[in-house]
Amino acid sequence: MTTPALKEWSAAVHALLAGRQSVLLRKGGIHEKRFQLSAPEFLLFPTVAHGHAERVRPEHRDLLSPAAADSTEDAVLIRAAASVIAAVEVQRPERLGEIEDLHIWTVASVREDRLDFRPKHRLTALVVAVRPLRAPITLARTPEMGGCRSWLELPIEPGDAVLDDPVLDDATLAAVSRRVRQSVG
Repeated sequence: MTTPALKEWSAAVHALLAGRQSVLLRKGGIHEKRFQLSAPEFLLFPTVAHGHAERVRPEHRDLLSPAAADSTEDAVLIRAAASVIAAVEVQRPERLGEIEDLHIWTVASVREDRLDFRPKHRLTALVVAVRPLRAPITLARTPEMGGCRSWLELPIEPGDAVLDDPVLDDATLAAVSRRVRQSVG
């Protein structure tokens, strides 16, 4: 048995768990034609790169150091699961600044890493309900976990990932979904 997982910056996973982020901006990895929502519920697989510091707004850089420990050459620490509340195709990218407070990335990062990267592909804004795992799960890193792609199947039985309550409540996430649709959808 396996469980689907979405690769996401470890700092963003920490921001989601702290209630400082509720939106993921996705376009798909180099090995994908475009981003596709493979599962409505999934684990969050933490990734780290040296360039993340300048891509995160200064007020969120405190997340970088603790987040780096979750993704090493030898292991990854799975801390959270997410459920998609809304998947909004970004029709008005010029209005992404209106939802800037819903994520941790800089304006330049959103432009360079998400809009300018593969410009013919549309960006998707995912509003997610995030739930911490009661007991984080450590996995040995394997070659299958590498590559520039959005989705993985992790060797975790669905029942092994016992979840706590969502970080943000339903009413808050419904308001975020409306705001994202009105701003960029």
